[in-house]
Amino acid sequence: MSSLHAGSPIEEVAATVSEALAAAGITAVLSGGAAVQIYSEGLYVSRDLDFVSPAGHRELDAALRELGFSRVSGRHYVHDAVPYTLEFPPWPLAVGSELIRDWLELPVGQMTVRILSPTQCVMDRLAAFYFWRDRQALDQAVLVATRHPVDLVHVERWSQRERHGEHFREFAANLAKARDGN
Repeated sequence: MSSLHAGSPIEEVAATVSEALAAAGITAVLSGGAAVQIYSEGLYVSRDLDFVSPAGHRELDAALRELGFSRVSGRHYVHDAVPYTLEFPPWPLAVGSELIRDWLELPVGQMTVRILSPTQCVMDRLAAFYFWRDRQALDQAVLVATRHPVDLVHVERWSQRERHGEHFREFAANLAKARDGN
């Protein structure tokens, strides 16, 4: 496992944390803005890493202490030398009403990070757009979908089930414009 420092890229921090948690028997999946940053190759920048996990504070504290992270509040962890905060949103891992049971193990050097797939990442960002009207999250969904294959049929069906078909059409229109370079 690598030694984290102020210049550690977000991918390395994510993979180091993911590996340490997995070694401790903890399931944790990267979501949110950090997943967008990884999938957008830095075009979007996040300052925190959201790992959705069923683990309790004691388990997380023990595993993360080994890496130099300490808990500063209920579910937030910081590291003296790393500019990223870790946050652990509550389990279950879901986008809207759809539970996520499978995710990617993305290689990062000799390590892997457990992370939402590009399709799941788009759905995660669209959920923020749909439910909280977060327009930045819409832009993030478009950014990921322009750079990675995304199952748009699945995303549209999910959007319909979430009763946000009209918002999906806005996403699809923005994606078409982005792909056309407009």
